[in-house]
Amino acid sequence: MNPIIVIPARLASTRLPDKPLALIRGKPMIVQVWERACAADIGPVVVACGDKPIRDAIEAAGGRAVLTDPSLPSGSDRVWAAVRKVDPRGRHDVIVNLQGDAPDLTRAEIRAVLEPFADKAVDIATLVAPLAPDRLADENTVKAAAALAPGRRVGYALYFSRAPIPSGDGPRYHHVGIYGYRRAALARFVRLKPGILERRERLEQLRALEAGMRIGVRLIRRVPMEVNTPEDLARANA
Repeated sequence: MNPIIVIPARLASTRLPDKPLALIRGKPMIVQVWERACAADIGPVVVACGDKPIRDAIEAAGGRAVLTDPSLPSGSDRVWAAVRKVDPRGRHDVIVNLQGDAPDLTRAEIRAVLEPFADKAVDIATLVAPLAPDRLADENTVKAAAALAPGRRVGYALYFSRAPIPSGDGPRYHHVGIYGYRRAALARFVRLKPGILERRERLEQLRALEAGMRIGVRLIRRVPMEVNTPEDLARANA
């Protein structure tokens, strides 16, 4: 594989205004995420940004940023637009979509998203972690029904939902919103129309499953922090 990491970011955020530029220990959050992506050492790192202040922050830190159309409907579209600009010849066959609001990701967690691609049937890869019991009924917590055999860390995602799935006894998994795409899979995904279940659950990854694409999952030990509110930002600084 020859991966590239792309971090989509834009300033439009209702719960935490100018979120990518929010300071964590004196650095903009988008710079914190960029530094962790670089530390993973799996390939070049590009920030796909819809706003010039984000580009300026990344370039001031020594990174590479690409301006994308702020009207693009999703982070996946922003990632694909950036990839076509920086790699028009298609040298990078795997694209890692790293969220710009996850500033405490470890090197190992970022690298883990590549493991499902050892299976040639996998089009898209993502991460899951053990679901905390108190998050089972939380509609803001996305759950993954994943076929993981006991003792195995890699398997397939069968469904994602805001509902408490699956039923019955056994482990449940919290979906961690980091994705790896084979290049052809991302090119196909952004051309697909939003699916019936995607609109119902408000989960973009269901579009891929509805279209018959295979999503592989890698189990990690914890749910990385996401910063979406002022309270989250205070915890990140702490």
